[in-house]
Amino acid sequence: MKRLAELKRAGHKAFVAYIMAGDGGIEKLGEQIQYLQERGVTAIEVGIPFSDPVADGPTIEAAGNRALDEGITLEKVLDAMQRFDFEVKVPLIIMTYLNPVIRFGAERFTQEAKKAGASGVIIPDLPFEHRQLIEPFAKQQELALIQLVTLTTIDSRLEEILKEAQGFVYAVTVTGITGSRDELAEEVGAFTRKVRELSPVPVYAGFGISKESHVDMLRDDVDGFIVGSAIVQAFHEGRIEGVEPLIDAVTAPHSV
Repeated sequence: MKRLAELKRAGHKAFVAYIMAGDGGIEKLGEQIQYLQERGVTAIEVGIPFSDPVADGPTIEAAGNRALDEGITLEKVLDAMQRFDFEVKVPLIIMTYLNPVIRFGAERFTQEAKKAGASGVIIPDLPFEHRQLIEPFAKQQELALIQLVTLTTIDSRLEEILKEAQGFVYAVTVTGITGSRDELAEEVGAFTRKVRELSPVPVYAGFGISKESHVDMLRDDVDGFIVGSAIVQAFHEGRIEGVEPLIDAVTAPHSV
C-alpha cells in the first residue's frame, strides 16, 4: 500500500477498480486483473460473492448472483489468486462480507489472503467497534483493514475511525447502496474535504462514481476514486474499453 501514499505525496490521483470474482467463471479473474493493471489502474478490489450483500446495488448484486451460480466461494477465489501465472503489479484488496470470513475462519482468511497477494481487506458490514474480530490477524499478515466512512458518520466517530485508518479511507459518497448515478449530492464535496483534512492516509471516493463529471466534481477534494458498478457491467457486457476514458480522466496528469 506504499504506492498509494507515494501517489498522494506526488499529487497524483488513484483509480481503484472493483471486480466481482467469478462473474463469468473463475478463469476470468486473472484476465480481468491483467487487463486492468495494464490499463493503468492503481489498485484492484476483488469482490467476493455473497447471498445477502447489504451494501451492493443491483449491478454488483446481479454479478454476485451470477458468480454464486458458478459455484464461486471465498476459498475458490483465494485459491485462484494463489495460482496466478502472471506478475501482479498493483495492490489487490479483498472486499468481502463478514459472514464468509467467519465461516472460513478469520485467522485462516488473513493467512490465505496474504498468500493470494492481497495488500488489504474491506469488510463493509464489519462495524468499526468490532474490528478486533479481524484486525489482530490482519496485522500479523501486514494486511490493511480498510475502513468506510459515510455522509452520516458523526464527527466524533469519524475522528476515531480516522485515527486508526490503514491503507486508505473509503469515503462513501452516497447514502445507500452502490451503483451508477447521474449526479452526486452537493454536500459530498464538503464531506470528502473534511475527511481528507483529518485523515493520515489517502481518501478515495466510492459508491456511485461512474462518470467523468463525478471525477471533475470531487477531483480537488479526494486522493482517488473507486469505480465498481460501471466496471462490473462493462466486463459483463464485453465492452470494458468503454471505461477507459474514465480511467484516463482520473489518472492522466491534470492542470488546473
